[in-house]
Amino acid sequence: MSRELHTFSGGIHPPGHKAESNARPIHPAPLSRTLVIPLRQHIGNPAKPVVKVGERVLKGQLIAAADGYISSAVHASSSGTVSAVGPAMVPHISGLPDDCISIQTDGRDEWIEHAPIDYQAMAPAELRMQLRDMGIVGLGGAVFPSAVKLDPGAQQTCPVLIINGGECEPWITCDDALMRHRADEILQGVAIMRHLLGSIEILVGIEDNKPEAIAAMQAAADRLDFAVEVIAVPTIYPGGGAKQMIETLTGMQVPSGKLSTDIGIQVFNVGTAYALARAVHHGEPLISRLVTVTGHVLRPQNFEVLIGTPMHNLITLAGDRDGSTGVLMGGPMMGVPMPSLEVPVVKATNCVLVKSAELFPPLPKALPCIRCTRCADACPAELQPQELYRFAKAADFGRAQEYHLFDCIECGCCSYVCPSHIPLVDFYRYAKGEIWAREKDKRAADLARERHEFRQFRLEREKKEKAEKLAAKAQAKHAELAAEAKSGDAEAEAKKALIAAALARAQAKKAEVAPKNVDHLPPEKQHEIEEIEARRAKIRELARKPLEPEENP
Repeated sequence: MSRELHTFSGGIHPPGHKAESNARPIHPAPLSRTLVIPLRQHIGNPAKPVVKVGERVLKGQLIAAADGYISSAVHASSSGTVSAVGPAMVPHISGLPDDCISIQTDGRDEWIEHAPIDYQAMAPAELRMQLRDMGIVGLGGAVFPSAVKLDPGAQQTCPVLIINGGECEPWITCDDALMRHRADEILQGVAIMRHLLGSIEILVGIEDNKPEAIAAMQAAADRLDFAVEVIAVPTIYPGGGAKQMIETLTGMQVPSGKLSTDIGIQVFNVGTAYALARAVHHGEPLISRLVTVTGHVLRPQNFEVLIGTPMHNLITLAGDRDGSTGVLMGGPMMGVPMPSLEVPVVKATNCVLVKSAELFPPLPKALPCIRCTRCADACPAELQPQELYRFAKAADFGRAQEYHLFDCIECGCCSYVCPSHIPLVDFYRYAKGEIWAREKDKRAADLARERHEFRQFRLEREKKEKAEKLAAKAQAKHAELAAEAKSGDAEAEAKKALIAAALARAQAKKAEVAPKNVDHLPPEKQHEIEEIEARRAKIRELARKPLEPEENP
């Protein structure tokens, strides 16, 4: 019984241009003399370098470690010597440099020691952290660290696992080629995802313009010991978007501002599943990926490319042609123009699309919006693009957010159908960038205010503590003085007691010196003592009598 499919709002049918590159087999791109490996190849914090200039590294060696939970490690794509650690040109529309590690390869392509991981014997959290340290990220475009997406969170399980093989954007065929030639390894990665997420329903969605890929994936699914449903979905752009694939397969919509896991569904690209299988079953970190090189070249095809390989090497391999007008990383709908052909292939590089005036003629000058609402009809997120454009152009970012600006997936459907040729997506990107910048400034201001308030609180607290300490010290001094005064009174009393004791002793001595009873003495002794006492009395009497003045002779 076939699954009932659903339709999402909007969507368009641009020319596919798939046949140009999917007819040839996958070829490995030759090793470049220099590999430039950016540290920011994923959403989240950039990786931190762990190697120095002049150090020899091996293929697969960790050269930059993940910095935090939402981050991912970076590895050497081949063996050689680190020639630079610092800013270099990266594949970004701004043309600004970013931190990179440059390696002069030695041609040996010498691997580190690596071995399979017994993932079933490991704790899920430990396995996820090991995958983070092996640099596994989403290869469908967002490059979100897979370790985070493989965490079911508080729910403990994610019932529905969707493997996205839609690849709806024109010109790109790397996922198609991967499913055709490496279906078994893709589903080996799916088994690991199922183990970590506890999923009970596994759906593989592939657009029906890829019959060979559908057949290969179905044959590989039949060899598994668990159920995997391979489903052909209608070919419509952007049917390969995660939210659109969820709605097509399940009929469920991800609420605004929520994640798919909030409704029990997780979505991974087929390239991510393949990279996961290589990491677990072979111990290989993510150091290469399939890249479609197409457009204005002689031999459009898919290459297995080491991360860090300059894009001009791939264009040369595919056959450079005169008359190119630029290069896009990605497809014509969501791709970004490259500032130089020297920029390296990164984990997010699914396509190198060489433009020409014939294939991509310059757009006419933009005209005023005529309010035809074709953009609203084509929008798969059910937004009002014409209103978002008006608010973005007027820098009314608050109103733009009220109209759910951040639900826009920047698919480009609105720009594609606009009869006035207005680059609507550029305005939305501008508005998002301004809002993010203002939010960053606001967070910085809030942090500064919090620091200032905490400093004021700390100064007040210290002032209060100082006053309390001084009061306590004064009280202690007062108690000490009171104790000293009390001690002084006790000392005075002690002195008085000593004086009284001394007087008592003097009185006692005086009593001892006083005449004694002489009745028991012989008569002659008694007579002698009486004479002595009489003389003493006479002397005392003379001492008390005032002296008379002497008479003149």
